[in-house]
Parts: sequence; structure tokens; C-alpha cells
Amino acid sequence: MRWDGISEFVYVAEHESFTRAAKELGISTAQVSRQISALEKRLNIKLLYRTTRQVSLTEEGRVFYQHCRGVLDGLDAAEQAVSNLQSKPQGRIKLTAPVTYGEQQLLPLVNDFMVQYRDIEVTAFLSNQKIDLIDGGYDLAIRIGKLSDSTMMAKKLSRRTNFVCAAPAYLEKYGIPHSLSDLSQHNCLLGTRDYWHFIEDGKIDSGKNADKEKNLRVSGSVQYNSGHSLVDAALKGLGIVQLPDYYVQKYLASGELVSLLNNYREPEESIWAIYPHNHHLSPKIRLLVDYLAEHLV
Repeated sequence: MRWDGISEFVYVAEHESFTRAAKELGISTAQVSRQISALEKRLNIKLLYRTTRQVSLTEEGRVFYQHCRGVLDGLDAAEQAVSNLQSKPQGRIKLTAPVTYGEQQLLPLVNDFMVQYRDIEVTAFLSNQKIDLIDGGYDLAIRIGKLSDSTMMAKKLSRRTNFVCAAPAYLEKYGIPHSLSDLSQHNCLLGTRDYWHFIEDGKIDSGKNADKEKNLRVSGSVQYNSGHSLVDAALKGLGIVQLPDYYVQKYLASGELVSLLNNYREPEESIWAIYPHNHHLSPKIRLLVDYLAEHLV
């Protein structure tokens, strides 16, 4: 009887919703509510604040949640360890990732992974929108940059760097920008945003502003939601572009593009694999995450 209501409470705490918790557990919302009410009565403690729009933890609820989460994780790990002693990775993995990064970097590695593990199937949905993993039934998401969702577990896979660059022909005609203010005199090739990221004042290794990031609004004659098209425009001398390394590395190496404003380059962005906090990683998911961490550069 001491276990009654524990799973329901943990799922409601993580989803901040009785309805979503019930969906995840495969039971009715009414049953979830009854179990948690009985748990609060048994403990003689109010664990949740309930309103028509929101569910949140009380101070006692936060303490109780931390302990209960650890207990459930331990139980999941024990069951998984026993059930998978003799099993091999198999079944379907559903994942999501940003479009270009997924096409160029991720899915070719996923294909290599599937060559090794023939009993694994993969469904991938590439989107630049942040998709709700739980509502969409996803096992895994690949995210780039800062993470904001504390309900998810995360593993760092790799890093990327944004480069500002232009073709030699453009620079010969219009000159080389040496400071951020110089960009106002240049044609900046835009993606989906009208600003670029930099380190303010170029103080990368000195002073108290060393880690201060700056979003600089820029403008130009081109705005595409395609990195490949922006690279093509830059190669043809139409202007200056800021793009992640996987778009421009080979052109920087060949000299077809020249890296600019290197002292102002923003810090590397982390690339993460995230998955729901309340999901113990199955062998197939753990294998894929470890494989990506090993092979992504």
C-alpha cells in the first residue's frame, strides 16, 4: 500500500497536468486524482496546488518528488537490467532533429547505426520547431544550443561553431569588415532571423566581458530559410553570411570563403540528445545516443 499513488504523483509533478499524467500512465484522470488524494491523506501532507489552469508542487511536494523520482528510477533500472540480460537491441526508435543538421550530420550516422543493428527501425521527423516529445510519442530529440526544458534528461553529443564569412571576390570589391559596426556597411545574407550572434567587443580572453554575448541586427538584399542557398549566395559574391560550420567548413578549407571577425566569434554551441525524464533509456536508445556521441564531430 505504501506504493499506491507514487507513480501517479511523480507523473503529475513532471507533466504539471493530471490529464497528461493519466495519458502517459494509460489510466483515467479520475483514477490519478483519487490515487493522489489518497496519498496526501495517508501522508497527512498537501503535495500539490490545484487550480483550473495549473498544477504545481508545494514545498513538501518538491521534497517528496525528489525522493520518489529516485525510487522509481532505481526500480526501472532494476527491471531493465533483468529483462535485457539476454536481449539484443530491437524495435522502433522515434526521433526528431533540426532539418539541415538532421539531413547532413545526424541521419547518415543513424543509417550507419542501423547497418550494425538490423533489428532496429527508425522514424525521424526533421523540424526546426521544438516538438513536445511526450505528446508526439518521441523517444529522442536532438537540440542545438541552450536547453530550457528542465523536465528532460540530456546528454551532450557534440558542438558546433558559427562562422561569419564571404567570398574573396566580395571582399576585394567591398572591403573587409574589422569590427561589428563595419557590418552596417555590408550586404549581410540573412536566414530566418534578422540578427547574428557575437561576443561583444571581441573580448574573448580578457576582461570581465569575456563571456558577454551580443545579438547584432543586420540587413541585406537576401533572406532565405535555407542554409544551402545562403552558402550559394555567399560563394557567388552577393554578401557576407553567418552559418554553422557544417555548411561552410569545406569552402573555408578550399579558400572559396574567407572567415571574418574571428575575434568576435560566439562560443561554440552544444548539441544535445534529450529524452523524457521519466523514461529509463532502453538498450536501443542508449546504444544510439552513445553511437552519436562517439561519431558526431
